[in-house]
Amino acid sequence: MKEKIRNTASQLFLERGFKSITMDDIANEIGMSKKTIYSEYENKTSLVEDCVMTKFCVLSEGIDLIIAMEKNAIEELYEIKRFVMSHLNNEKSSPQYQLMKYYPKIHKSLKLMQFEKMHKCVLLNVERGLAQGLFRDNVNPEFVARIYFSGMNIIKDQNIFPLDLFPISELMDSFLEYHIRGIVTPKGKTILNNIINSNQE
Repeated sequence: MKEKIRNTASQLFLERGFKSITMDDIANEIGMSKKTIYSEYENKTSLVEDCVMTKFCVLSEGIDLIIAMEKNAIEELYEIKRFVMSHLNNEKSSPQYQLMKYYPKIHKSLKLMQFEKMHKCVLLNVERGLAQGLFRDNVNPEFVARIYFSGMNIIKDQNIFPLDLFPISELMDSFLEYHIRGIVTPKGKTILNNIINSNQE
């Protein structure tokens, strides 16, 4: 029962945002009483927290599986981006922005977890790219990992990148290309251009 509530709520939150979805909406979508939901979750905040942390764990495990495939560093970044976007429904409602605005404590915990995960992944990715000759050998992996995390958070700020001007999927593509072009070798640039061209076909 708890899993059914969590899965339904997560889907609704991603589609319409944390703010607009009520416990009544979730109960109606599942076809159960609100009382049943409250028997599993003390309040909406506890439900939001469970949904957010569960989704983070699912994404982390999926990213680990992609990294274990040992693709080239550039392909790996695009594969991870595709995987994350598919699980976040292209962030139609920009849930992370709403989480920051309406559930700041949960957002703060999530951000710390995201930093730890992303920092580790980007460091490994840069080291792989250096070993493969795809990234410039004068690149500082620690700087790249931290600036990448900072950039990912900035582009999700709707005050700076409003959704009507910057759809999330296009914004993610632009940011990833911007990131990679700043660190690639000519060999890496060829691979990047091939990926971009194949995505446009």
